[in-house]
Amino acid sequence: MLDRSKRDFLTLRDLSRSELVALIQRAGRLKRGEESGTPLNGASLAMIFRKSSTRTRVSFEVGMAQLGGHAVFLSDTTSQMGRGESVHDTAHVLSGYVDGIMIRTFAQEEVEELARHASVPVINGLTDQYHPCQLLADLQTMAEAFGDAWTSAPVAWIGDGNNMAHSWINAAAILGFELRLACPAGYDPDPELVARARSATTVVTTRDPAEAVAGARVVTTDVWASMGQEGEAAAREEAFAGFCVDEALMSRAADDAIFLHCLPAHRGEEVTAGVIDGRWSRVFDEAENRLHAQKALMLHLLAPPSRNR
Repeated sequence: MLDRSKRDFLTLRDLSRSELVALIQRAGRLKRGEESGTPLNGASLAMIFRKSSTRTRVSFEVGMAQLGGHAVFLSDTTSQMGRGESVHDTAHVLSGYVDGIMIRTFAQEEVEELARHASVPVINGLTDQYHPCQLLADLQTMAEAFGDAWTSAPVAWIGDGNNMAHSWINAAAILGFELRLACPAGYDPDPELVARARSATTVVTTRDPAEAVAGARVVTTDVWASMGQEGEAAAREEAFAGFCVDEALMSRAADDAIFLHCLPAHRGEEVTAGVIDGRWSRVFDEAENRLHAQKALMLHLLAPPSRNR
């Protein structure tokens, strides 16, 4: 019988506003060394990678080690999932071995099916539709930049209406900040997701990056062709002409604006070197924060209640 009391993290919507704010605050304490110890001593996390990774793998694996636990890496070439074992069977088998499962894959439906059949918490490490773990690090970086005002800082998203855009939409709906999305025609985010968020906050969609960036305190983007879209690169490059985040565009943002990018970046395409390596950039703080945010998330989901304070 499945444990229906267990918590999963499949999108940001799995957290309430108070939980999300508390998690970001805890990530900050972990980064500053204000929380220590090994509260996950003896715990194990299975990490399923159906897409390649640098930051997701390292942040979860190192994070588990620092918290006293152990992470097990599984890919299509090192597990039976690559030979066709069902998500149903994989969920049941892994639930008998580990205390949690993180999966980085293509279809959101695969993550949801894994969560339905697993009796341990499941974490979405990335799908084509959402990237909630990255948003935790992005929000932590905003908190570092803006202090108590971080939950109300206007954010501008420039580029593809992809999994990162969707996760920013969810974050805006939960926290209430204004979100402006500048996407070229044919690359808009999920309209149902936008409509749902608009019932909670201001979400502006536009074809004009300059309109989106005007006065924003956060400007963020992603590569134009994500993993699995390499065959569309040429068409996307043409469609996204004019959507590069350059110095002229950043100059339209607020005086204290920061630039974020989930990485890896293609300098000269979606962002210029002058921006990603310049005074606005917080991308390497953001990348480091993957570790601290993931540790806070694992404590939230995996730590025994007596240790999760």
